[in-house]
Amino acid sequence: MARPRVRKIDPALDLSRHYYLLADLPRPLDPAVLFGRSAPLELDVGSGKGLFLCQAAAAFPDRDFLGVELAVKYAQYSAAQLAKRHLPNAKVIQGDALRLFAEWLPDGLLTAVHIYFPDPWWKKRHKKRRIMRESFLRDVERVLEPGGRLHFWTDVQEYFETSLELLARCTRLEGPLPESTSQGSEPFEYRTHFERRNRLQGAAIYRAVFRKSTLPLPQAEQTG
Repeated sequence: MARPRVRKIDPALDLSRHYYLLADLPRPLDPAVLFGRSAPLELDVGSGKGLFLCQAAAAFPDRDFLGVELAVKYAQYSAAQLAKRHLPNAKVIQGDALRLFAEWLPDGLLTAVHIYFPDPWWKKRHKKRRIMRESFLRDVERVLEPGGRLHFWTDVQEYFETSLELLARCTRLEGPLPESTSQGSEPFEYRTHFERRNRLQGAAIYRAVFRKSTLPLPQAEQTG
């Protein structure tokens, strides 16, 4: 299904504190430079229209949030929503999430990674384009701090099951753990526009959380 169009952005809106091009960021990424402080950092992969970023940043001002979005118009729209709401603790990077994780993010940087409804690439010959692939998941494990969490949601059962199998095979992340969706667990009802549409239509949503162990690796693995 094609992504819906986004509304035009007010040209007078200043996006300079909320919108960044991946290629312009120094390597390795230093969140203190972007946010001007040191705080727990969470990253939203494929931030779309920015609903999760806006809600999470408003609800948890003691945390910082980054979104990465490949589509320029969506990335700019998300940044505009953050700017309009004056949310300094959330920013959007326009660029390839695979490159961001592999080339910019240092070990143990993130407290959480959020992946909500990634493109399932339905055709068999296109499935190699899925974000949930071995190289990416190894990077997710690497950049999570001990105890950090990966949240993965999809409405495609096959994608969910194959992703869980892949996580079990190529990472040591603990899970899958059940993902709470109760109103008491967070102050907002929907994490994404896609979730809202699916739930209103009564469609199934598959959710899981994985956690990085707090135990050190065995000595042999630490030394390679």
